[in-house]
Amino acid sequence: MPDIVVAEALTKTFGTLRAVDEVSFTVRRGEIFGFLGPNGAGKTTTINLLTTLMKPTSGRGMVAGFDVQREPQKVRERIGVLFQDLTLDRELTGWENLWIHGLIYGVPRGILKNRIRELLAFVELEDWAGSQVKKYSGGMQRRLQIAAALLHRPEILFLDEPTLGLDPQTRAHIWDYILSLQRNEKVTVFLTTHYMDEAERLCHRTAIIDHGRIIALGSPEELKRALGSEVVYVQLASKSLQETGRMAESLKACGEFSRVHVVRPGEISVSASRAPEAIPKIFEKAEDLTVKIREVTYHMPTLEDVFLHLTGRKLRDEEVSGMEAVRIRHRWR
Repeated sequence: MPDIVVAEALTKTFGTLRAVDEVSFTVRRGEIFGFLGPNGAGKTTTINLLTTLMKPTSGRGMVAGFDVQREPQKVRERIGVLFQDLTLDRELTGWENLWIHGLIYGVPRGILKNRIRELLAFVELEDWAGSQVKKYSGGMQRRLQIAAALLHRPEILFLDEPTLGLDPQTRAHIWDYILSLQRNEKVTVFLTTHYMDEAERLCHRTAIIDHGRIIALGSPEELKRALGSEVVYVQLASKSLQETGRMAESLKACGEFSRVHVVRPGEISVSASRAPEAIPKIFEKAEDLTVKIREVTYHMPTLEDVFLHLTGRKLRDEEVSGMEAVRIRHRWR
């Protein structure tokens, strides 16, 4: 399967900040490829580089066979983009927004009417076509943006945090649209997210990015399987960092656990091949140290556990800082 996106040592700096740091990966034609990472990790900047909204400081990006720096117009003709920010005119109706968007992309008027009807049906907004966008819910606006991004039949659809801020039911609805696009329309999808369940549910392959660098790449199952064990979370009665550290060091020293991490004061993550057998040993260590345990839980590895193993901390959902806080508002002409 040929690669539709190629990034080679792609780098973007803002002063001393390396927002994207020599990122390399490929996206296969027809797959759903995910960029998973915390806010501020470089996900949006990477999309901005690949969709020609920013120029890389160094490195090379190819989209649909065209260089993002040397042939930006060719790239734009072949992609659809769903930004985090609303790019619709709230005073216009849903139909009017799609009509204007289609004309900007040069879709012939005779074809455009039929495409608008088809896409409004696809995102289930036929009954709202004549209503102003300001009367739409957040989920409806997101669906209309997806329809707008598909009007010119792009080869690849870039989705930047497509379900950010939506309720669980609407998020699941958006997931259905994305899967339908890939399965039925054969559209390649590149999405960024900091939701683990989104990456696990949708993506054929996922790159985990942190501080501008890719730290893991593979299918969700491959990434989880690399841990090779169950994950036990130990909640201590005390949130003392010193006590948590003593407990963690004791577990490491016994040599029976493949990985031990202090998640935060009062919480420790332990990887074990057989969790039911490991838990009594954890309690024994706690008793030796006179440390009280409040709760112990275990489960099969998740992408959260993969991130914890690679970085020593949980995938966080914090406020965007630095240059990632600057939203790029851009209207293609």
